[in-house]
This record gives sequence, C-alpha cells and structure tokens, in this order.
Amino acid sequence: MAEPRPRVWVSQPLFDDIVERLGEYCQVSAATEVSEYAPAQIAAALAESDGALVTLNERIGAAELAGAARLRVIANVGVGYNNLDIGALTAAGIVATNTPDVLTETTADFGFALLMATARRITEAERWLREGQWQQWSFSTMLGADLHGSTLGILGMGRIGQGIARRAAGFDMRVLYHNRSRLPQDTERECRAAYVGFDELLAQSDHLLLVLPYSPQSHHIIDAAALAQMKPSATLVNIARGGIVDEPALADALAGGRLAAAGLDVYEGEPAVIPELLALRNVVLTPHIASASLATRRAMVSLAVDNLIAALGFGADAGRPPTPVNAAALSAGDNAATAKTATIKR
Repeated sequence: MAEPRPRVWVSQPLFDDIVERLGEYCQVSAATEVSEYAPAQIAAALAESDGALVTLNERIGAAELAGAARLRVIANVGVGYNNLDIGALTAAGIVATNTPDVLTETTADFGFALLMATARRITEAERWLREGQWQQWSFSTMLGADLHGSTLGILGMGRIGQGIARRAAGFDMRVLYHNRSRLPQDTERECRAAYVGFDELLAQSDHLLLVLPYSPQSHHIIDAAALAQMKPSATLVNIARGGIVDEPALADALAGGRLAAAGLDVYEGEPAVIPELLALRNVVLTPHIASASLATRRAMVSLAVDNLIAALGFGADAGRPPTPVNAAALSAGDNAATAKTATIKR
C-alpha cells in the first residue's frame, strides 16, 4: 500500500493557480481568507502538517513547533524571515526557506520611489491640496530636498541596496554605504558606491536608506543617538524591518525639527503604527508594500512552492530546495524525511 501523501498547510490566501501545484504531490489545506492566528492556532496547524507555506504574519518559534513531530519544512514567502526562530527550526531538523532575488528589482524600485516621495514632500503636498488649503500659488510652497547631486547613504548593501545604488547613478548622486563587510571592488565600481563607517554614513548622508536584515544586533540601530548624528535637513527611509528604527525616537526627531522627513514601509508593531508617527505631516507611511507588484508577488509564491515541493522530496530538485535558510537542517541525518517521501513520488 502506498504511503499517504504529505500534508501541507498554506496559512494565507495566495495565488490559487500557483498553490494548486502543491496538489500534485501533497494534501493541501489552504486558508481561503486573510487570517490572524493565535500561537495556539499555528501550533495546531503545524502539528497536522508535513510542510507549511507561511507569510511574515505567522510567527513560528519553539512553542509552535513543540507538537509538530511530522513537520519537515517551513517555506516563508519573503526574503526576510525574522518571523521564524531559525535556531528552533534547525534544532528540530526542520528546513526553512525564503524567497530572495525574485523581489530585488521591484523592492529597489519602491525604495527609490519612497525616497523621492519623502524628499519632495509628495504625500504631504497631496494631503494639503485635498484639504482645500491650496488657495494661491506661492514660491515657497512645499519646498523639499533635491535628490540629484546629493549624498545617498545606504545601510545594508545586499542585493536590494545594490539595486538602489544603481538607480542613484541616474540622479548623479554620491553613494556611500555601510555593511557588515565591504563589497568587492568590482561591485563597488558597478554601484558607484564608497564604503564608510557607520558614524560617517550618518553624518554625511543627505538621504539615508535602510535595507539591512533585522537581527538582535540591528535592533534599534537607528536610535536617538544615531538620529542626532544625522543632518537636520536629512531624510530617512526604511524598507527593511520596523525593529531597526526606534520609532518614538524618530517621531521625536521629526517633530522637533532635528530630521527633515522620513519614509516608512515597515513598522516594529505592524500593522499597528504608533500615534506619534501618524500625527506627523513630514513622514510618508506605506503598508509594507515594497515588493507588491503583481509579477513579483507571483514569483515569490512560485519560489516558495518550489522550495516546499523540493524539501518534501519531490520534483526535479528533490531534497535540494532552491533557497534554504538553514542548510544545516538539510544535512542533519541526511534528511530522513526526503528518503521517506522518495517512495511515494509520482
């Protein structure tokens, strides 16, 4: 008798035509509406699953994994994965995957768009106009900051940061960056970017764009002390993760004129945004949409599905998911889960 097909939980509605590819190999339980799960609900779903396709909304740690004896893989739809406790997953021999590369250019596009909207006060100006306050043209109305010829600082020079640097070349911007490690000289030349220390990045940037991964080390790296090192005329844009910025300190700097403007796509307590930021006119707020083009979101889900299928031991890449986060979990015990499913490939 053939063994039963593995069970897969899909936590949120995604793209049905892509998700249905899982049905060729697995029994699929997919959410039909956007849901916010309590930890106990996530634990219950994982306890019944061999694999899961999840989004940044689902936080998965040791408690949620405690009863998940059959779970082999968590496929995260997103390049970031701070919603997952990678240590707990690796210790349990559970593979975690993410979706890098496919969203790089779209996210870089948005980062630059948010930078422009922030520097040139676009949403503030539209709000002012819609409120009926534009009664007469004035030479000094909504004066903003130029991008062309200015200094762009990029904190976190991975794929997306490099994409933003390439776009800055078209605006003849001077590009500085700080990263955990310096890029190869060829990459620096391609991006027309110069490596500087963290303090120098803060002090010299006319516009500072955050693209670094979230970690305990980067938590609140932009705090009151860091903001105090920036130019009062500077703008700050965050498309990374909310916890990188101390949001009350940022709101205080914006309200006190110690920073000109900010553009935020991510928030520490999202979807909640602190009232101090909501009350300000000189901050552009968007709801975590940097990768939200139709083509890119479809590509992200497709890669997550490929990861899940491969990690469960099926398809051309059986046992070799394209983008694992914790490769150690793949090698632990030579991935006994893959060996098991090899007998039921279709």
